[in-house]
Amino acid sequence: MRNKIKSIIEDYNFTKAVKITIASVIPVLVFSYFNHFMIGFNVALGAFLASTSDIPSNLKHKINGILVAIVIISGATFFINILHPYPFIFYPALTLMVFFLSMISVYGLRATMVSFSGLLAIALALGKTYMGWDILYDLLYIITGGFFYLIVSLTFHFIKPYRYLEIQIAEALKLTSKYLKLRSNLWNLNANRSKIIEKQLNLQVELNTIHEDLREILIRNRSKSGSSNQNRKMLIVFISLVEILELAISTSFDHAKLHQKFDSNPIILKTYQNLAFNLSSVLKQLSQSIINNSKYSVTHSLLKDLENTENIIRNYGKQSDENDQSETVLMLTNMLHYAEKQVEKIILLERLFTAKINLKEFKIRDKELEKFLTPHYYPLSTLIRNLSFSSTVFRHSIRLTITILSGIFIGQLFSFNNAYWIVLTIIVIMRPGYGLTKQRSIDRIFGTILGALIAFGILYVTNNTIVTSTLSIICILLGFTFTQTNYKVGATFVTMYVVFVYGLLVPDIDTVIINRIVDTLTGSALAFAANYLLWPSWEFINIKTFIKKSVEANRNYILQISSLYNQKGEVTIEYKLSRKQAFIELGNLMTSFQRMEQEPKSKQKQMTQIHKITELNHTLLSASASLGSYVQTHKTTKASEAFNAVINAVTNNLNAAISVLNNDEKEITGYLNLDKEAAVRFMELKNILSNELKLGNLEDEKYKLKMQEFQLVIEQLIWLTNLSQSILKSSKIISSN
Repeated sequence: MRNKIKSIIEDYNFTKAVKITIASVIPVLVFSYFNHFMIGFNVALGAFLASTSDIPSNLKHKINGILVAIVIISGATFFINILHPYPFIFYPALTLMVFFLSMISVYGLRATMVSFSGLLAIALALGKTYMGWDILYDLLYIITGGFFYLIVSLTFHFIKPYRYLEIQIAEALKLTSKYLKLRSNLWNLNANRSKIIEKQLNLQVELNTIHEDLREILIRNRSKSGSSNQNRKMLIVFISLVEILELAISTSFDHAKLHQKFDSNPIILKTYQNLAFNLSSVLKQLSQSIINNSKYSVTHSLLKDLENTENIIRNYGKQSDENDQSETVLMLTNMLHYAEKQVEKIILLERLFTAKINLKEFKIRDKELEKFLTPHYYPLSTLIRNLSFSSTVFRHSIRLTITILSGIFIGQLFSFNNAYWIVLTIIVIMRPGYGLTKQRSIDRIFGTILGALIAFGILYVTNNTIVTSTLSIICILLGFTFTQTNYKVGATFVTMYVVFVYGLLVPDIDTVIINRIVDTLTGSALAFAANYLLWPSWEFINIKTFIKKSVEANRNYILQISSLYNQKGEVTIEYKLSRKQAFIELGNLMTSFQRMEQEPKSKQKQMTQIHKITELNHTLLSASASLGSYVQTHKTTKASEAFNAVINAVTNNLNAAISVLNNDEKEITGYLNLDKEAAVRFMELKNILSNELKLGNLEDEKYKLKMQEFQLVIEQLIWLTNLSQSILKSSKIISSN
């Protein structure tokens, strides 16, 4: 329990909640002391609105993001106040402002958060408009609040400049640990492998997000301000984690076949699985030591576990004289090789956290690293290109604009006391996807009602000003802490905060809160209905694009592996970039599938086939990574014509699948006519392996290494071919309906 509380306190969301609370509470307390509560409240409002754009990044982008947010929220507030008395100008201007602020989301996450700040500023400005000089005073207070939040945020940054980075590294360690644990669970005799793969895919989505975040912080910080020892250390940790994940994905074996072969000798797989569990355990302990700010101490002897596995495999090899068992010995040897590589990388991580290492020994090419960053470029052409109904952002922007205007109209028509709460609810819960909007609507309604009941109960027992003020501060802190991770809990605490504040300011609190619940229900209903009725972005419309991109990324990765196998030498930057893109596109495909699962059953078209092709792409990436990992870490023989013919067959199948998804019939026919030679070459490779196994001697080290290569390469080529054919078949089924 103690560690759980500590991990919450160390969490980034809690730290940001503390920053928002400090920046919001201090102005209220200071100005209230001088009997200027409303000034303090408006300054606090400016601080809160600026805070939404404060997302993890390097210092320059953090400052620029907050400054842009200040400009937008102050501009939106100014125009609402200036134009409000003139309805014929105000409503067209409001429509354009809402639409424009929604559209800037095309520029990425930071732009989306700045957009959110601007939309919130519009909603809150609608709640209370000013006239004359009060407009400028209000503007000044909001700008002051924005700059005050910037000062608070920078203060936190300079007090613990690396803490967020450490927490993200800890999270990456924890997620990678979970991934390794799932991989080790595949060795269970009755494992539900389909379920495990689905969990792995979900984890890959999370890992893709956190890896992109870490690249942004580590690499851009390095290129902008040089490399401190801590930054360099964390960069080495991050690179190691990416390599560990690639190795984990590449350890793809026929578990059912191995269990069948070792029914009479289960200790072999049990020992290997124990080693796999301990690899996961070490990463988890490293993560905990970072979160708890404690010194990491070694509890598992990975080298001892590896030695035990080596001995068991060696003993099995000595006892196995029959030719039909030679292939099994090679499979076990390749398994051991992957285990050795994982142990090597994880022991390196242990050394980084337990011993003083000369970090300069690790060569890091800065120019290469920069190529892994997503460029920050905001051309006008991107915005113009998205001004069509084919753009999800465009449809969402129109939908949001219409819904907000409808909320204002309904509020005025039925004389709602706080109609701006309807608009606020719409902005907070409405998302481009139906599923997320639906869930946030439910969570917000639940949190609003539950929070109101709890807060009313507390106020019924005591209405002491000090108690109420203290509780309101605690609630705003917890509300902002949980909003990103558990919206239902976050909404509950935010509602309690609002009730306590109204309890301090308004005598007729019952009426105010009942009105707020009605406003919340109205806003939620409008958002939910709009996402269902107004140009909805159903995933079945877009998911073919995600499938196609994932297949393309896998094809490009396979081509880079083939190039490395043919040309030998060092791993190129093109290889690494293609690998990164394959992981990212698979994560995007899985995210799209998850969104589809949240949609109405009537809109979940071809779910079985889409789930199947998602798993096939995951398995294809796994098989590719297995081959790529081997080629990187071994001195391989010359690539044969048969190898290249089979690789061509695989890429032809994938090209044909892409053409199917593009509905390009001419391209499909051309690709499918190229498979005949590959079938012949396949038989050549299998015959070579079969003959070599019969004639050779596994005691000869050179021969053994050659056979390991043959066995693994041929096995992966067979698998890649089968998977590419299955992807092509699934693509045809999806495109035919």
